[in-house]
Amino acid sequence: MHQYGVRDVEKLLGLQRSTIRGLIAAGFVTPARGPRNAWLFSFQDLIVLRTAQALATANVPHRRIVKSLRELRTHLPETMPMSGLRIGAVADRVVVSEGGSRWQAETGQYLLGFEGDPETGSLSVLESAPAAKPASLADAVALEATDLEAAALAYERAIAADPGHLDARINLGRLLHEAGRHAEAERVYLAARAIGDDATLVFNHAVLLEDLDRRTDAIAAYEAALRIDPTFADSHYNLALLYESAGKPRDALRHMARYRRLVGDSG
Repeated sequence: MHQYGVRDVEKLLGLQRSTIRGLIAAGFVTPARGPRNAWLFSFQDLIVLRTAQALATANVPHRRIVKSLRELRTHLPETMPMSGLRIGAVADRVVVSEGGSRWQAETGQYLLGFEGDPETGSLSVLESAPAAKPASLADAVALEATDLEAAALAYERAIAADPGHLDARINLGRLLHEAGRHAEAERVYLAARAIGDDATLVFNHAVLLEDLDRRTDAIAAYEAALRIDPTFADSHYNLALLYESAGKPRDALRHMARYRRLVGDSG
C-alpha cells in the first residue's frame, strides 16, 4: 500500500501543515508512523483529510463530519480504483460512486466531489458551492501533474478572484520556485507576506532565499516562521544547518535538539 508523507499531502491536497495537524488532532485520521516518527498517510487518509477540511469549511457540524467520515472510511479502497472514485451528494446524503456502482457514506449537507490519481500526483476535490465561487484550489493542484503553466495560471486566477487567498499564493510561489523562476517566486512570497502571516509561506520563502545563497535573509525568514509556529520542525532543522555553516555551533545545537524533540513526539 502506497503511503504519503506530510509534504506529499501538502502538495497533493493544497492543505497547510497547520490544517493537517488540526484535522489529525480532531481525530479525523490517525496516520501511521515512519522513519523519525514522521506521519505516513494512506490513500484513504488523503480522501478523509480533504473531505473533512471541505466539510469543516462549509460549517458542517463537527459531530456530523465525524459520523460521515467514520462510515466513509470503512468502504474506501486502499488505492485509487481503475474505475475511478467520486464522492458527491444526493440531497442530504453523502454518496460514493465507484465505476457504475454508488453507495451512501453517511448523512451530509455539503456537496462535494473527489476525483484524481494520487499515484501520479493528481488529486482534487470539486466543491459544489454558489455559482459565483471561483475554481477550487484543488483544481490548480491537480494541473501540476500535467501542465505547470496551466497550474500557474489557475493559481493566478484564484488570487485575482480572492487576493487574500494565501494557499493559492503559497502554492504559486512553490511552483515558480521549483520551475527555477526564482525572481517571480520571491515576488509572490513577498506579496503574500504583506497580506498575512503563515508558517508554511514564510518557510517556503526561507527555502527560496537559501537556494539563492542569501543565507542571512534565509535565517531571518526561518526564525520568522518559528515565531508563527514554534513546532515547525523543518524550520528548526534547516536553521541548525545554516547556523552550523555560519560558525554558530550553539545556535545550531539548540535548533537541532528542538528538531529531534519535535520529530520524536509530533511527526
